[in-house]
Amino acid sequence: ARQKGAEMKKKQEAIPAADENTMLAWPVKRKRKSGKASRVINRIFGFVLATVIMAGIGGLALEWVLVKGPSTTIRDKFCGTMFQTRRFTFIPNIFLTEEEVAEIKGAQKAVPQAVSDASLVTVSAPETTSTENGPQPDAYGLIDEDGDGIVIVDVKKKGFVGKMMVIYDPQRVFVGKPDVYGGYGLSLEDMVKKYDAIGGINGGGFFDSSGGGNGGVPDGLTIIGGEVYNEGVGGDSFAGFDGNGVLHVGYFNLQAAVEAGIRDGVSFGPCLIINGEGQYGSYMESGINPRTAIGQRADGAVLMLVIDGRQVHSIGASWGDARDVMLDFGAVNACNMDGGSSTVMYFNGEYINSCSSASGYSRGLPNGFLVK
Repeated sequence: ARQKGAEMKKKQEAIPAADENTMLAWPVKRKRKSGKASRVINRIFGFVLATVIMAGIGGLALEWVLVKGPSTTIRDKFCGTMFQTRRFTFIPNIFLTEEEVAEIKGAQKAVPQAVSDASLVTVSAPETTSTENGPQPDAYGLIDEDGDGIVIVDVKKKGFVGKMMVIYDPQRVFVGKPDVYGGYGLSLEDMVKKYDAIGGINGGGFFDSSGGGNGGVPDGLTIIGGEVYNEGVGGDSFAGFDGNGVLHVGYFNLQAAVEAGIRDGVSFGPCLIINGEGQYGSYMESGINPRTAIGQRADGAVLMLVIDGRQVHSIGASWGDARDVMLDFGAVNACNMDGGSSTVMYFNGEYINSCSSASGYSRGLPNGFLVK
């Protein structure tokens, strides 16, 4: 053993010391650094992968509790939210049977009722007066401070915020559309600029069979400038203005719309208020999402409502919530419009609500209610 030890010592002494600049030292150092970096990357990747897996398991567990738990109210609210979200409409199907899904959808579907009575609306000049102290409130407590005939009010409720645009002269409100029927829709901003309008909101729904969301083909009864762009299938939830600026709301077919003299109107739904009566039913407690609605007061003033949703500052609202806001502002008739990432309000050169789309900008729309 002593002899072998002495021989090994001689061999080690015979090896020249490695200078840090020599090629002998370089491969050893490089290998050590590479191995350390590889271990760090593997650990980070493993942590991320484990986090994703745990989040997925947690999400599935939470969904199971929501749809299979003891509360049918929570189940219906959650499923309603998913059904009205294009990207996540499949989620309730993971734990529910086709029969259970159909039952929930059926309970959340509006039952067609009578159309609105146009005689309940009398278009008149706003009851505002200017004194030496400035503009005074109208009969509903709103003040048109700059005298442009438009008042914009912040809406703040538990769980959501939004904007209400009040247009005193209903003849200023009309429906705009893209340049070409079919294909791609227009953003609300581009639509406002096309018609040289001052603002507006998104309107009705659109066909989206491929899931691309192009927004160029309106869904349901659609009349623009007296011209029929879609005849609908009968009994559509509908909101449209006649030649006198009166908003008609109800479940219209084409014949009923023609008889009412509709010049501009689109479909979506459900109807929120008809003839001063809020619509109440289990379907009104729908999912929580961004909302758009249009309505009219008894004096003819048009109410345009948007509610932000799917964001930290505002989770969204149900149809019942939108109905209640419209009632608070004196609506005699009101109808829900397309919501979700379509919900936008544009005024005086800018969007004044927070769009929920991934890009943060308005998607292509088939039409919109605009203000001259």
